[in-house]
Amino acid sequence: MTLVQFPADRRVADVKRCAEALQTIHGEEANRFWRSEMAALRSALLANGVAEAEISFQGRLFMQAVQLELQEAYAGQAQGALA
Repeated sequence: MTLVQFPADRRVADVKRCAEALQTIHGEEANRFWRSEMAALRSALLANGVAEAEISFQGRLFMQAVQLELQEAYAGQAQGALA
């Protein structure tokens, strides 16, 4: 049995890993990476009997957390450039 942590946006290591990857890849490669991550999350949740509506909600939470991490990284880079 696989243990899935809830909520998905609190999976800090996964959020940081995805954000770091998305800072270095672009275009279709980034699209493939993101689709793969979302499919893995969906599969893990499905395997644990999570309803489709909750899977969608958790996917949105995770996506938002990754976007926030990317924004923070960009803001840090911009601050460094100004210093």
